[in-house]
Amino acid sequence: MIVIQLPDEQAAALTAKAAAQGLTLENWLGKLAATETPAGDQRLKPKKSAYGLLAKYGPGPTEEEIDENRREMFHGFGEDVP
Repeated sequence: MIVIQLPDEQAAALTAKAAAQGLTLENWLGKLAATETPAGDQRLKPKKSAYGLLAKYGPGPTEEEIDENRREMFHGFGEDVP
């Protein structure tokens, strides 16, 4: 069971809609939840793959280039500490 807090005006409007169909509010909401929504019938477009998204920037760095950059970045690291 789920409890939903609604303003009194909204609850009265929903009760009136249910009564117009000859149902209690609980039965009307159950029937409403069981039916498929129009949005559910629409087919979703497949998402565009991110594969190749960065291809325009060329190939990534090799392991050797990464190691060389790391050595350059940390060259002298900690030498200024007294």
